[in-house]
Amino acid sequence: MPNFITATRLMLSIVLFSMIAAGGWWISAAALFVLAASTDALDGYLARRYKQITVLGRILDPFVDKVIVCGTFVFLLERQGESDSGVNAWMVIIIIGREMFVSSLRGILEKEGKDFSASLAGKMKMSVQCIAITASLLSLSESLPWAWLPPVRDVLLWAAVGITIWSGLVYLVRGFSLLRQE
Repeated sequence: MPNFITATRLMLSIVLFSMIAAGGWWISAAALFVLAASTDALDGYLARRYKQITVLGRILDPFVDKVIVCGTFVFLLERQGESDSGVNAWMVIIIIGREMFVSSLRGILEKEGKDFSASLAGKMKMSVQCIAITASLLSLSESLPWAWLPPVRDVLLWAAVGITIWSGLVYLVRGFSLLRQE
């Protein structure tokens, strides 16, 4: 069941990307993103609760997380101009670069049999990124003429980038500490 939920999240990300590319479905896209992102906690909970942790799940879950978050940031990057998502190229480069680095480090460490599972910093990063993405999607909607939303979105995006950098440093220190151990 947990792997099925993870696979469903991957399918939902494809629908989400299509909605963003089509434009105009911003509130629905935000709702779909929140639904898809919330299944990340559900599949992990079910895997631990019912002792259904699998090698496939340990690989698939973080991969799908990266697809939905990084993919959404990439698709939002295209939304510049008259309706601005607030997402800039440098933000996307930092977010994707951090994900590639941590995934590579995780692969090296787990190949050596060391546990490099998600930390609190990584979970905080994911949460803030998800909130920032949701605000960005909602800010594109013309039916939500909230003047406060774009500035709040921008603060959330900057916070997401800051926490992404911070969590990357946390993983860097932890990873090199594990690499030094015999």
